[in-house]
Amino acid sequence: MGGNTLAAGQAAWILFGGFFGLLALRVPVAVSLGLACLPILALEPRLGPMVLMQETFNAYNSFILLAVPFFLLTANLMNVGGITDRLMTLSRALVGHLPGSLAQINVVLSFFFAGISGSSTADAASQSKIFIEAQRKEGYDDSFSVAITAVSAVLAVIIPPSILMIVWGGVLTVSIGALFLAGVVPGALIALVQMGTVHVYAKMRGYPTYERSTWRALLCAIVVALPALMTPLIIIGGKVFGWFTATESACIAVLYAGLLSLVVYREMGLKQLWEALGETGRLAGVALFCVGTASCFGWLLAYYQIPEAILSGVSTWGMNRIETGLFVAAVFLVVGCFLDAIPAIIIVGAILQPLTIGVGMDPVHFAMIGIVSLAFGLVTPPYGLCLMIACHVAGMRMADVLKDTIIMLLPMLGVLLLVILWPEVVLFLPRLVSPEFLN
Repeated sequence: MGGNTLAAGQAAWILFGGFFGLLALRVPVAVSLGLACLPILALEPRLGPMVLMQETFNAYNSFILLAVPFFLLTANLMNVGGITDRLMTLSRALVGHLPGSLAQINVVLSFFFAGISGSSTADAASQSKIFIEAQRKEGYDDSFSVAITAVSAVLAVIIPPSILMIVWGGVLTVSIGALFLAGVVPGALIALVQMGTVHVYAKMRGYPTYERSTWRALLCAIVVALPALMTPLIIIGGKVFGWFTATESACIAVLYAGLLSLVVYREMGLKQLWEALGETGRLAGVALFCVGTASCFGWLLAYYQIPEAILSGVSTWGMNRIETGLFVAAVFLVVGCFLDAIPAIIIVGAILQPLTIGVGMDPVHFAMIGIVSLAFGLVTPPYGLCLMIACHVAGMRMADVLKDTIIMLLPMLGVLLLVILWPEVVLFLPRLVSPEFLN
């Protein structure tokens, strides 16, 4: 921008150099993003340190972002109110007879949990406490138990209602209803390839298999879990058909989960409710702090027109739509290793969006490539938050579970490649249900 003290290149070096330097010193991501902005704000006469506060506040002044703490609260109410237990019983009845039964139940429960909570970290925390020790007792290898628990937790950011979809839709102006519909097919495919991976492991290592549940037991499990299974239908259906907004759907999810926990299942008291509220406050504080400082970081990128400078070189490569999709996936896969998914969307998504528009890529397709790619970052070092949580619960080092984790990610890469090469994987449902969502 004309009249600035710093050129775009100088500003980029200060921003990114400061950020990655602070990360190397093990400063938390959200704090690193904010601190990286301060040198530029101090050096630029037309700006000032107060811009950090102003842009952070502007990011929080968003009705859509209210959905984040509400969906986190829904997940916590599920755990303390007995909803997760009912879903686990249903998962046991559905897939308990498959090889590696307990690990299969782990994947299916994550699939159900994802359709209600929208948070992979909440999934990883709750599933790790349930499954890791139980799998140890049944003779599963520790590295396998930790890897499948962490990897299955990433379903929560792909299957609606995903918090990443809400942030992406709000920041990059994409229909959240379309994103909710677009995530169903790739989420189901990833769950299936994870179950296939468990099957192969179980056959090779001789993991135990339960007896097949009777039809009566399966029917009883479905009836008991049916009220819980209605939650994603209410959330997604209400948003898609215009009954309420994404934030309103999150509020309704909280009310519905609270009703199930207090009235239907009757397993939540005031003490459990207080614990759920406290845990929600901690998780939401971390997530939204990242949103605020990342927004200021992104604002400075736009102020110095750094995205245009970056893309000016990339656009000369003459990439077609598929090549652009592969490039986008590669960028998000790398960035996800070092950066939390929410600031990655705010910063990197905004940089790459003009490139995808230039090749005619549908915004929903671009969003799903980005979200699925960022899901890998939840289990890849050095960030790998879901893997970190599972390792902490298991008392293991991340290095000890990397081999099994990478093996489990390979089939997921195949699904990501399918999403890039065949856009209808993500666009089929939005086009079928609500074509007006798509460009």
